Amino acid sequence: MAPSWSMAFWTLLSVTLILLALTSRMQPLKAQDRVIRLEERLRYRELLDPETAAKASALPESQIVALRFASDAELPELVNRVISGELKTQKEIKMAIKDWRADNFRV
Repeated sequence: MAPSWSMAFWTLLSVTLILLALTSRMQPLKAQDRVIRLEERLRYRELLDPETAAKASALPESQIVALRFASDAELPELVNRVISGELKTQKEIKMAIKDWRADNFRV
């Protein structure tokens, strides 16, 4: 097949539609992550002492999102382990959780 303006147009349109689909999926997930951060900060205030809650609120988004699965009973211990640097990645945090709290409202 010989290159033509018509083929270039359809290729560009296809790439644009794929990027639009990916972007339309990423925006709601980012908004949901912001809501999770807010919910978890409120949860930290209820379950942790003020100093630990302040440190936990300053954690990176990925760690806060991973900690949302921890039950209320084990959250203080896990937060202390994350703050001390013992648990660093989302996978490590999730593997350390014993009593899972389901997140049934994720998009």
